[in-house]
Order: sequence, then structure tokens, then C-alpha cells
Amino acid sequence: MSLYAAYAGNLDARLMTRRAPHSPMRATGWLNGWRLTFGGEHMGWEGALATIVEDPLSQVFVALYEIAPADDESMDRWEGVGLDIYRRTRMRVHTLEGEEHAWTYVLNGYEGGLPSARYLGEIADAAESAGAPHDYVMELRKRPC
Repeated sequence: MSLYAAYAGNLDARLMTRRAPHSPMRATGWLNGWRLTFGGEHMGWEGALATIVEDPLSQVFVALYEIAPADDESMDRWEGVGLDIYRRTRMRVHTLEGEEHAWTYVLNGYEGGLPSARYLGEIADAAESAGAPHDYVMELRKRPC
């Protein structure tokens, strides 16, 4: 099993049950020194896609999933790794139990552009369902789209 840090729509455990049915959620935590942003608007989707960038003054709420080998390839396919849309990168996640090492997906595109209102709402709903603090969810809901 490998640890995956989900930060956008994959924060929703019900959604992850469909994408990675053998991979339970283990904990929640924070990526300190990273900021949730959007990019890849030119890739043809309905607005920009979620990603994270380094920012020493920010943090991103994440859910940690234990990704089973049976779900590993399907996660990469879903996130477009083979299409060079996202790439995996290693992270340090800060949880109530301490620091964990995990991987996450980062967009292979430039930061910039706005997400659709629907997509941003899905991300905010997913963060809320995963137990993100109220102020974090409200900041998501107030973002421009």
C-alpha cells in the first residue's frame, strides 16, 4: 500500500470509493508550504484544473488514502498521468499523529485561469465532507470562478 494525499475532488470518500474501491481513507492532514490553485485552462476542460504550488505561507487540506496495488494504475489513468496532464510527486503530510510521507498529483501546466463554478463547488463540497475546517471550506466557496 502507498499513501496518496488527495486535495481536490478526491477528498470526497464516496468518489474515491468508485475510483479506487480497494483503497480506504486513513486520515486527514495538511500540506504545509503549499497552496491550492488552478491551471491548465488551455487543456480543453470546463475551466482550469486544480493543482498545488509551493507557497511558504499557505497550507492545503488533504485526505490520506492507502492506495492498494489494484487501484494504483486506475488512479493514474483517472488523473491523466499517461496523457501528461498530471504527474506524481512526493509530499510530507502533517496529521494529528505526526508527519507522513505520501504522493499526490501536480498539474503539468502553468498556474492561471479560473475553474468553473461547478468544479469549484465540487471541491468545496468534497473538502467539507472530508472534515476540513469551516474557514477553509468558506475560502474555497468564495474563490473567483
